Amino acid sequence: MKRIIFFVLSMSISILVGLSNHLGTAVMALPPPEDLPEEISRTEIIIEARSPIDGKPLTAAQYAELQERLQVIPPRQLDPKIRDQIFLLRIRKALLQIFPFLGI
Repeated sequence: MKRIIFFVLSMSISILVGLSNHLGTAVMALPPPEDLPEEISRTEIIIEARSPIDGKPLTAAQYAELQERLQVIPPRQLDPKIRDQIFLLRIRKALLQIFPFLGI
């Protein structure tokens, strides 16, 4: 009999504690009223941007122009002497793969 009363009392206390904790957190889970929903922020048109190079503010046209200029890859300019050395090293590597006993 004492066990049943103890069990019923402990279950009712645990249910009351659980409900009181749950009611308090339901209100705290809401975002603050000044927080802008993601659905609204996705539809905004961004008309100001910052330069990825120096962080200065740019207009949309300037930003598009800068992005276009950054897409163009400048041609590589390598010293002809270095280019010749790389060519000779590649020939040496190929010869050593074919003839590993050469001491070059």
